Amino acid sequence: MKPTATQVSPQTTWMLAVRDHRDRTAFSALFDHFAPRLKGFVMRSGTGSAQAEEIVQEVLLTVWRKAEQFDPARAQVSAWIYQIARNRQIDVIRKEGRPLPDELREDPAAEPDASQILAVEQEVNQLKQALERLKPDQRTIINQAYLGELTQQEISTQTGLPLGTIKSRIRLGLERLRHELKDLR
Repeated sequence: MKPTATQVSPQTTWMLAVRDHRDRTAFSALFDHFAPRLKGFVMRSGTGSAQAEEIVQEVLLTVWRKAEQFDPARAQVSAWIYQIARNRQIDVIRKEGRPLPDELREDPAAEPDASQILAVEQEVNQLKQALERLKPDQRTIINQAYLGELTQQEISTQTGLPLGTIKSRIRLGLERLRHELKDLR
């Protein structure tokens, strides 16, 4: 049974545009959507930030190059992309001679659990909403510290705010996020 237009996610629409028309705008949307999620996914198994970024770049380049292999009847676009990321991460870990983390030891033939991917995406959406509810000054500093990966000192230098103010805003913002997201897990 072919999905109706109302059942197709924006990510699937973008992927089909990349696959069928080599649409760069659609690829940009896919990149913006998946890059931060993939980076978090890769880092959860102990990979450092810089190496995780390299893996994400390689994964998304593979998505562009192998777009013609995507079949929405076989897998959701998120499952397809996460499988590429998992395989690439295993390759990197093996090349370095590190032991595989338990979460990567699954049977490579097993399909990723779509419900787990959906749950992660729902958590990401809840986090985004909670971030939007923070005071703008707290949200800006937290984004710089965690998404921009700046040190507190670098944020202080960039903004001209005292280091103590930066630390306070981060602490208060994180406390509020913890309170708002306490039911997630």
